[in-house]
Parts: sequence; C-alpha cells; structure tokens
Amino acid sequence: MAKPVLYSFHLLLLLVFLATHRSDQLQPSQTQSLLKIQRLLDYPLALSSFSNKTDFCSIEPSPYLTLACYEDNITQLHIIGNDGVPPPPQNLLSDTFFAALASLSSLKVLSLVSLGIWGPLPRSIGSLSSLEILNVSTNYFNGTIPVQLSSLKSLQTVILDNNQFTGQVPGWLGSLPVLAVLSLKNNSLSGIMPNSVTTLQALRVLALSRNNLSGEVPDLSSLTNLQVLDLEDNSFGPHFPTLAPKLVSLVLRKNRFRFGIPAELGSYYQLQKLDLSLNEFVGPFLPSLLSLPSINYLDLSENKFTGMLFQNMSCNDELTLVNLSSNLLVGNLPTCLQLDSKSRVVLYAKNCLSNDKDQQHPSNLCHNEALAVNIPLRGQKHSRPIAKAVLTSSTVGGMVGAIAVLGVGFLVIRRAYIKPSIKTPPTKSITERVSPVNTAKLLSDARYISETMKLGASLPAYRTYTLEELKEATNNFHASSLIGEGSSGQEYKGILSDGSLIAIRSLKMRKRHSPQTYMPQIERMSKLRHCHLVSALGHCFECYQDDSSVSRLFIIFEFIPSGTLRDYISGFAGQKFTWTQRIAAAIGVVKGIQFLHTGIFPGLYSNNLRITDVVLDQNLHVKIKSNNLPQLAENRGTVSGVSSAGPKGSIQARIQHEDKNDVYDIGVILLEIILGRSIMFHNEVGIIKDLVQASITTDDSSRRSIADPTVQKECSGESLKTMMEICVRCLSSIPSERPSVEDVLWNLQFAAAQTNED
Repeated sequence: MAKPVLYSFHLLLLLVFLATHRSDQLQPSQTQSLLKIQRLLDYPLALSSFSNKTDFCSIEPSPYLTLACYEDNITQLHIIGNDGVPPPPQNLLSDTFFAALASLSSLKVLSLVSLGIWGPLPRSIGSLSSLEILNVSTNYFNGTIPVQLSSLKSLQTVILDNNQFTGQVPGWLGSLPVLAVLSLKNNSLSGIMPNSVTTLQALRVLALSRNNLSGEVPDLSSLTNLQVLDLEDNSFGPHFPTLAPKLVSLVLRKNRFRFGIPAELGSYYQLQKLDLSLNEFVGPFLPSLLSLPSINYLDLSENKFTGMLFQNMSCNDELTLVNLSSNLLVGNLPTCLQLDSKSRVVLYAKNCLSNDKDQQHPSNLCHNEALAVNIPLRGQKHSRPIAKAVLTSSTVGGMVGAIAVLGVGFLVIRRAYIKPSIKTPPTKSITERVSPVNTAKLLSDARYISETMKLGASLPAYRTYTLEELKEATNNFHASSLIGEGSSGQEYKGILSDGSLIAIRSLKMRKRHSPQTYMPQIERMSKLRHCHLVSALGHCFECYQDDSSVSRLFIIFEFIPSGTLRDYISGFAGQKFTWTQRIAAAIGVVKGIQFLHTGIFPGLYSNNLRITDVVLDQNLHVKIKSNNLPQLAENRGTVSGVSSAGPKGSIQARIQHEDKNDVYDIGVILLEIILGRSIMFHNEVGIIKDLVQASITTDDSSRRSIADPTVQKECSGESLKTMMEICVRCLSSIPSERPSVEDVLWNLQFAAAQTNED
C-alpha cells in the first residue's frame, strides 16, 4: 500500500506545480502559435500585450479573448472581433491563420468570430482531432464546407453563420455521432437538405435560414431531441415537414410551403415560437395554437388560412406577438387578443374580421377565395400528392361553395340554439417537455450538451390518468398503499398495469373550481423534467357529479425508493456516503436548483429547500422533490404556485436577490454534508458557520477536526477547504454577498477535481 500512497502524493505535488507554473509549462510551439496569431490580427486589443513572458493560461477572460488550459495544452480559444470595427484586414487569409493553429492539437473549443478571415475553411481543420465546438461565424469564409470536418467525431457544435459558403449541405454530417448544434445561417448554400440529417439523434438545434435551399424537408420525426428548427428564407416545400413534438422554436418563414398544417401542431405543448409567415399555407386556422401552454410568439401572416374566429377563444397570457394579418379569416377577434397590453403586439389587418373594418376586406372576399382553395387530403407518410391551387370546374366550385355555406350556417345556428350538455370536463394530454436550448451557453462549455441530454430523457411522456387506473394501482387507495400524509393531502404508492411504480399525491379541494382553473399550473408543472428533480408523470381530476367542479386533484410522480440525502450523510440508511459521493450529491442538488431558476420561464425561486427534500433513486442519484406540487390559493380562487408542502416553492413576485434564498438553503445542506450530522434548528447554522469560517484560515488538521470523522482521512485537504469556503459564502447574512448558483456549481466541481482517492 505504500507505493500507491507515495505515487498519489507525488502526483498531487505535480498537479499543484502545474497549476502554479502553467506559463512555464505551456509548450513552446503553442506559445509561438499565439504570438503568430497576435501578429496576424489587428484586433482585439487584448492581444496587443502578448509576449514570450506572457502567462497565457492566467489571462483574465474578456468579451474579446478567452483562453483555457489543461496541464500544458490550450483547450479553449475564443477570439471575438467587433464586427467590422476596425475594418477587417483584406490580407488575413484563412490558410495563413489556420497554419498558426496547427500546434494547438488539444483544442476542444475554437471560436473565431468577426475577425475578417477570408478564403475557404482549410482542410487542416481536420487535424484538430479533439475539437468539440467550432464557431467561425461572421467572417468571409467561402467555398464548400470541407469534408475533413467529418473526421472530428467529437464535434458537438458547428456554427458557420454569416459567411459565404457555397455548395450543398454536406451529406457526411450524418457521420458526426454527437452533433447537437448545426447552424449554417446566412450563407449561399443550395440544393436539398440531405437525408443523413435524420440520423443525428443528438441534434437539438438545426438552423439553415437565409440560404438557397429547396425541396421537401426530410422526415425529422426521428430527431426526438430537436428543439430549434430554423429554415427561414429558403425555398423549402411544398409540404409541411414531419417533426417530433419537443420543438421549442419552429421558424418556416418565407419559404414555399403550401397545403394545410397538421392538426397535431396544436398539441406541441413545449412550443414557444411558431413563425409560418410568408408562405402559401391554406386550410383551417388552428385555434389551439393561441392557447398552447408555452407559446409566446405566433406569426401566421401572409398565408391563406381560413376559418372563423370567436370572441370566447382562449389565449396564453404570455403571448408577446400574434400576427394573423393577410389571411382569409372571418368572425371576431378573440377578446383575449383585444386586451390592452404594453407587452403584447396583435396584428390582424387584411382579413375579413368584424373588428376595425377599415383594415379588413369585405367578408365575401374571404369566403370566395377560401372556396377557390383546394386542400388535398393528407396521404401516406411519405406520399406527395399533386394538387392544383384553383378548382378547374366552376360547377364543382359552386357545389363546394353551397355545401360550405350551408355547413357554416348550420354550425352557427346550432351554436346559437343548442346549449351543450355538461359532462365530465375534458382533459388535455400534455407531452414531455425539456428546457429550451441555450445556444450561448453551448458555446461557453463543451460539456453542456451532454449534460442537457440527460434532462428527463428517460421519463415517459406526461399524460392524463383516469381515476380507474389510480384505483387499480393502489387497490382502491387501500391503507396498505398509504406512504405519507400531511396538511396538503395523502401520498400513495401504486403499481401500474405495466409494472411501473408511481407515487400519487391526493389533494382534496376545499372550494369548487373548474378543471381549467388548475390547468395553467399543471401544464407548468409538467415542464419540470430534469434528472435531478422528482418529475411529475401526469394528473387526474375527480369531479363533483352535480357541477363537474374538482373535488380532488391527483398528481402522479415517479416513485423514488431509496430514502433521503440525510439518511446517507447521518448514516440512518445503514451506510454513509464517501466524500466523493457527497460532492456528487451536492452537485446534483445545485444542478436541480439551477434548472428551476433558468430551465423554465419564469423561473421558480425561494424553494425553501431542505436536505430531507433531497431523495435518492435506485442508483443513488439525487433528486429534489419539493418543487412541483400546485399550492392552491383557495382564498383567491386561483392556483398560485408550485410546491411540495405548504408554501414551499411558490412562484414569488420577482424581488431583488430572490435567487439567493435558494443559495442559502444550499449552504445549509453543504454544512450538513461536511459535518456528517443533522442540523435540526435554525440557530445552529450561524454558530457552526462561524466555526467553519474560523477553521478555513487555520491549518489542515483543524479543518479536518470539524469534518465528519468517516471522511476525514479520505478527502484531500484542498477539496475540504474549497467545500468549506463555498459553504460559508452561501450562508452569508447579506443576500447580495452570496454567490450565484453557477458560482456554487463551479466551486463544487473544482472540489470534486481536487479529491484524491486511491
């Protein structure tokens, strides 16, 4: 055992030496490469101070220059110009510039933006075999995209926007197994979209806007992780593309799409932005698009959508733009779009609506034009029927017109004189959702993509359950299925017919409200899918028979069997976590909180997190359970927030430093992780915090004497010190002095890297 210990000690000394002497150890060839880049570039000024004595790996990041090193190699190089200020040098050729990069073979991230580089993207790019992120946007690259990129099997992000690339979108893109972001916007690419794109299972962003592409869009339904599809300003069409339902942003603006749009588009509950403008779409407008739970931008202008709008149609309150102008719509603009709002733009001119007739066409114009449109039946999945835009026979046109007018008249009369009977209220099936992709964040850390792919990916889609299913799963809510009870209701363990375990929380409603009252928060709750959150799988309403209002609300969650984090810190579970497991658990907690803050909009703050709210699954991965149960504000008759018990996790009004409340709670959990014992009273926190703070400035043995005895020997002194420092900062009595969640996460990851276990 002596040799491994001695080896680890020497390795630790070597790491410390490298960390404190990075500029001395940077390979001379890499130093010369950076100096050559300095000579080639007149901008940014951050390069002007480079010399042979520069400690390159210690340069403070700026908006224009960022360098990152690992051991004696440069792993990240970001050089950002100022988009033409000063004017780009005409003689900065791509071959010359990339020749200077030849020795930086360990680069994982390369960003060369707005530097005025001219010429083809050199074939030598293929020598950067470790590259994960490539961004050369807003330069003057031309020619075809080099096939040598296909040899870079670690590529996760390729951004070539705002250049002069020509040729086709390469078919070899399908050979990049982990590609998650492909952005080729504003170039001169032509031809069709290759079918090989459909094999990119990891793809989350596909942006091909403002090129010269044409033809049918391949069947993209296999791209189940795709969240952003931007095909604006091309000649794609004529059929609406076949897509997977997780899209967050869909932009088909200014193409050659025609025929109708699929009805299932109205069930894309994650969709936030939909732009179908400046096409030739025909057929009925889908009212459900206005009320999609995530929609905030809807532009359907400059098409030939038909149909009647009604004042009582519902809309999402978060809509910031609705553009229905230049279509064939009749009826009345929905009341929800007429409300005065400084944050919402509503455009509806050049239809046949009864609102503001100065901007509308006569109603008969929309009827006549709509009757002249032939909407083909949707054939098989890959069929492409040929249809004419105008009926060739006036006799057939007259017959269709008569039938349509009679049909509309019948529906209007039926709506006016037949009162619909009250039945059990309808429920909506809400599909699985993941947080919107953040392209800027993808550029900041190559590991982000692989992390975001884990966000709730293994969970079944959110759905509506029937009361019969829940009764069968719990043996009619038998007492033997009861696993908990509190002021908000009971919790049961259930087994579905397919054998999967679920947890069911039953909430009895003290006041009568319709199911629609609760749907906004239920739909919001269904978005909370993350590998470090206990996620909801569905819901069920039990209604009063006399008026169909809700008597009980059931929320169905994934069942987490392995106890709380406190059990594995204090040892109640029969085993105690190692130091490495404790840091990993803390990282999981912080990632869960980070998602609650930034993964949905608006974020969830002030979650009143406790260590007993952190549970572990069968693989001992942590999940936060106190984030996703609607808290009913009965006195106001509305649903006010998301919580797991009492006021926990409610969506607060945005107040200063509200995110720092969760940071304080993280600090208390870190304190318990370090001490290895339960903290039961709030007044204990301040006393123990002062003790930990005092030990930070003393020697290693003093710090270890405070830590849990079971991990004192296994954790490195630096790792323990880092944990103590971030813990104390989290527990600052002044909220503004507490670190950000991102800062906490970075420090925990650094502490994990400092761990020295054999």
